[in-house]
Amino acid sequence: MLAFLALVVLSAAGPVDRPCPMDAVVARDAEQLRALLAGDAKDIWIAGLVVGDFEARRAGTAKGAQPSAALGTGGGLALHGCEQAVLEGTGKGTVLKLHGDDLLVEDLTFQKSGIRTSFEDGALKVTGERAVVRRVSVRDTLYGIAYEQCHACRLEDAEISGRPGLEENQRGDAVKLWEAHGSSVHRVWVHGMRDVVVWYSRHVTLEDNRITGGRYGTHFMYAHDSTVRRSVLRGNTVGIFVMYSTRVLAEDNELSGARGPAGMGIGFKEADAVTLRRNAIVSNTIGCYLDYTPRDPNQPVLFDGNTLALNGVALRTHSSERGAKFYKNDFLSNDVLVEVDGNGDAMGIDFQGNYWAAYAGYDLDRDGVGDVAFQIKQASSDLSDAHPDLKFFHGTAAFGLYDAVATALPYFASRLLLEDKVPAVRPHRELPK
Repeated sequence: MLAFLALVVLSAAGPVDRPCPMDAVVARDAEQLRALLAGDAKDIWIAGLVVGDFEARRAGTAKGAQPSAALGTGGGLALHGCEQAVLEGTGKGTVLKLHGDDLLVEDLTFQKSGIRTSFEDGALKVTGERAVVRRVSVRDTLYGIAYEQCHACRLEDAEISGRPGLEENQRGDAVKLWEAHGSSVHRVWVHGMRDVVVWYSRHVTLEDNRITGGRYGTHFMYAHDSTVRRSVLRGNTVGIFVMYSTRVLAEDNELSGARGPAGMGIGFKEADAVTLRRNAIVSNTIGCYLDYTPRDPNQPVLFDGNTLALNGVALRTHSSERGAKFYKNDFLSNDVLVEVDGNGDAMGIDFQGNYWAAYAGYDLDRDGVGDVAFQIKQASSDLSDAHPDLKFFHGTAAFGLYDAVATALPYFASRLLLEDKVPAVRPHRELPK
């Protein structure tokens, strides 16, 4: 049903199989690989199945050094896979740990990490600067790939899948960026893992990724000036959640299928100056959630040109938020348009030029703008706030009839929840067929 909403097409990611070069330094077993990692070899090829847990510390290349044409990096350690290379862990720890600058890892499959959550046993941990990990596959590991204090590092063209048979709360993070300023993740397919997290990291870019079947599709915390773009986040408990972050941009993403009691397409807690542009927020329990966002009304949150459709609740706010702006969005076939906790309203949110499928006004001058304001006065919201158990009946015929009577007889409608003074009479974007 949601296939037509995919905003990006992601090709299969992972290693490229190739023969080992004739003159290459090749490791074909654990003993050879450990010896090479402990030495000063910079260009190491790994062939076939190699079993063990490995760690390497390299000084890397000083800043300003000329890049190596052979390695495609600044000249640090490079690990290449060939002949269907697989690094298989012992099941007791993380498969590979790397420390240093200008590292390159490519065309490898990682599998069979340990099971310790306290040590975050996973496929790969990298610390340093300017590392590049590309064309890799991760399977049957507790955690995936972690960039910890890894600045200006890149992860691209990877597939990361979790350990079979684990419940969601038992899984580890697929991708972790922790103090990884200026790092980026491109064209990564994540499935069957828990979260993708961006914590304490500034200027992070996530583009063209596909994240399905997890808890948080992406969780930003203290991740100022970061971007998530052209990605599909489908079937997660929460698509994107932004906490304590400023100037986060989300554009051209699909946020869909976040169902269940905690289901949420995108949510914010104490975030400022966030921009959402041209996202499809579709078929979630809650489309968008605002909790004390923005903190500073002078740093507004802007929703511009998004589609919110088929959600249980299109917009839910923790209280009467102030400083959010909704411009030229399309609200289509949502069970409930707005829900405000704490007996509040959405009158402090600036709605302008949005298309509301429920708009019953007219456009006599045919300028595309309704001649009367779009307003929501829902007596049922007052009823459910006074009696929370009645929220079960939201979207039912009984509540619909109650609101219809309140609209016809204003005596029953106690407060105005929302107003758009210049509603659009036609959708801003072409509707899917």
